[in-house]
Amino acid sequence: MTAKWFIDASYFAVAVVFILALKAMSSPVTARRGIVWGGIAMVAATLVTFATPGLQNFGWMILAIVSGAAVAWWSGKTVKMTDMPQMVAIYNGMGGGAAAAIAALEFARGEVHGTVVATLAVLGALIGSVAFSGSCIAFAKLQGIMKKAWRLPAQNAVNVALALVTIGLGVAIIAADTINPQLVIAFFVLALILGAILTSPIGGADMPVVISLLNAFTGLAVGFEGYVLGNPALIVAGIVVGASGTLLTQLMAKAMNRPISNVLFTPISGAASGGGEGIEGTMKEFSALDAASVMRYASKVIIVPGYGMAVAGAQHKVWEMAQLLEEGGVEVVFAIHPVAGRMPGHMNVLLAEAGVPYDKIFDLEEINADFPQAEVALVIGANDVVNPVARTDKSSPIYGMPILNVDMAQNVIVVKRGKGAGYSGIENALFYKDNCRMLYGSAQQAIAEVITHVKALEV
Repeated sequence: MTAKWFIDASYFAVAVVFILALKAMSSPVTARRGIVWGGIAMVAATLVTFATPGLQNFGWMILAIVSGAAVAWWSGKTVKMTDMPQMVAIYNGMGGGAAAAIAALEFARGEVHGTVVATLAVLGALIGSVAFSGSCIAFAKLQGIMKKAWRLPAQNAVNVALALVTIGLGVAIIAADTINPQLVIAFFVLALILGAILTSPIGGADMPVVISLLNAFTGLAVGFEGYVLGNPALIVAGIVVGASGTLLTQLMAKAMNRPISNVLFTPISGAASGGGEGIEGTMKEFSALDAASVMRYASKVIIVPGYGMAVAGAQHKVWEMAQLLEEGGVEVVFAIHPVAGRMPGHMNVLLAEAGVPYDKIFDLEEINADFPQAEVALVIGANDVVNPVARTDKSSPIYGMPILNVDMAQNVIVVKRGKGAGYSGIENALFYKDNCRMLYGSAQQAIAEVITHVKALEV
């Protein structure tokens, strides 16, 4: 009784700290503090679990925890900031896979009793399996292992049919008097396939939304399996992660003006980007000297970072250039679209790493009215989030998506590796406008050359 009271009280305290940590993570100023609080709460919850009466296999559990912690510590220390999206994706997958594994083990042990517990176990297994295989596909795409979107013939019909069959197997497992191993195995296999084929066609601007959605799935799966195990800490942590992930997914889908169903069943990809009105004009090339001159003698420059900056690891060079311009009397601010990059908050993290103050970073709603007054908008490796066809072309797959109104600036400079359509496969009308100039090359190299010329102009 004493041990149970101690465990329950500790889990309650941990749950409170989880919620406070999540609240702290909502602001860049307190995010680091929130991460530390969450980590301490997780360690406390893990240690308290060892006091559970009847627990066995302490050696195996400690070995698993130490091994996992060592891998996480090493990967956390060595992963590049530009690789954070794929790291987040695979960690999401591990959480979903762990929840599914709990369900599989409980079914194998015959410890799932009652309709309610069986239903929650099946739901957690389904969602966790989808989150695991979907996150693995997202990781493979972001890591460059899977280079192209992969679509089946009649993709949506296959998705729906597979989902219905998998749910039917789940219902059969719940209704059965005894566990049928073949049924359980078939259920897990189909759930894993469902997650893979749902995620395979998705790319471009949809990827941050999908990562957030899979994160929400993982939280819900953990919460369901926490109920199966009778573990309050897992229930609370899972519900908190699932709820926050769901809210974030809704906010990001709203930022794209696309319902979640469209993200899943009509993804933005090369295959989905056909059609669209003809784009007139030609791309006009700019030199690094020209770009340096225009920005050095401007009164206001708005920088729009995108995945191209992340890939090149150019955030430090960009901030160095911004500081040089500010020393010359130029006002420089940064504009970030909610789905810029490959994960939620990707650009914010990179700019914070480079030391860009928070008061220089503005969201879409805060900055869009300023573009007509800006003498220069510098776009670094961004594509869909600055494409004006989102406002004008109803046949475009991104029509209706709120964008940064870069094209309304007096001058637009786009740093881009080449003349291709970019990751999503959608041609960008911005690049052909009269006020737009292209500065070709990797962001790291191009901005370094601009810095050299800005310094020379200072003299």
